[in-house]
Amino acid sequence: MSFQLRLTFMLVMTAALLFGFMHLINLDSFVYDFERLHIFLFNLCCGATILIYHTEQQKKLSTIGLCFFILSMAFGIMAFLKLYIAAIVIAFLLFMIVESVRWKHFSIFPKQFFSTQNSISEKFHHAALLCLSIALLFSIAAIINEEFYTFLDLKMVILNTFFLGFSFPISLITMSVMFSFMQQRKTDKPDLSGQYSFWAINLGVIIFFIFILFDLAWPQVFISSTLFFSVILIFVLFYKQALKKQQKAFLSSGMLFLMITAISGILYIYYKYYMEYDYEIGRIIIRAHAFTALYGWNLSGLAIICRYNDFPIRLHSRRVLFLHWLTVLILAPIGYHYFPIAVLTIVFYCIILYYVLLSDGEASKALA
Repeated sequence: MSFQLRLTFMLVMTAALLFGFMHLINLDSFVYDFERLHIFLFNLCCGATILIYHTEQQKKLSTIGLCFFILSMAFGIMAFLKLYIAAIVIAFLLFMIVESVRWKHFSIFPKQFFSTQNSISEKFHHAALLCLSIALLFSIAAIINEEFYTFLDLKMVILNTFFLGFSFPISLITMSVMFSFMQQRKTDKPDLSGQYSFWAINLGVIIFFIFILFDLAWPQVFISSTLFFSVILIFVLFYKQALKKQQKAFLSSGMLFLMITAISGILYIYYKYYMEYDYEIGRIIIRAHAFTALYGWNLSGLAIICRYNDFPIRLHSRRVLFLHWLTVLILAPIGYHYFPIAVLTIVFYCIILYYVLLSDGEASKALA
């Protein structure tokens, strides 16, 4: 990936985090939801574009990848400004782009899912593209349901709930990369553990999302617990089977972020439904959960894909990982409530992105 493209992603990812703290600025007369830009800029504009880039396996971002990036920015802006007709049109164009890439590199029908001849890595890769297509269609349906014609009247059927669906394709492509490292040791076979991992993650998230929409408490706890144990299984497989490379440290760190995300998600569900719910405490838990998922787990996977052919990168990996954990687990949740800490979070986040995305291989002196 070119330096210019990595720099672009760094700037957009930084803007995404910045919009996550915009509520701290007194904008009482402002009627727009910055949370949408916070989600779109990271998950859709950067994450989905990186997915397209990784699928096409070209040295530079292709024309179709560039079109996707530009249109995804336009979609985010239109949804932020509540220009929903334009957002629907752009979302459909994005859907067509993703499907054209998916059909070209895989197939119209996801037959790879049911074949024992295809690697687990390939299955997750195809699932990531298919999930992105579905998320775009669901966003169109959610906009129509909320703004034009209500065909499903549930309190959880709101735009921001469906917009969060753009995060899942990033998780799937990260798992694809993880299993590809296992494949390099010739262990990415269609065995029971790999097959179970693929189906448990994909079906589990679909079922979990349905339970969220219908606001079902115990089913959410059960399926989220099942997903948690599936994540542990994948982590064990990866730790034992993947080649010992620098990427392994970043991806292992990402998996630990994912496990923390799963635990915090379970705790939030239990607290919401079975304890005396306090809005402020609930908001603290869910924000910590969101920061860990978005800027912990998802960033780990995207960084590896962006620098896929550049490793080993001669940076102080342990110090970068420590700074990553400090920023995501401590500073970001506190910064969500206190402006000075939010500024410090953004500064540290920029440092992390610089050394992960832009390092040219020279030893880092700033973190020494």
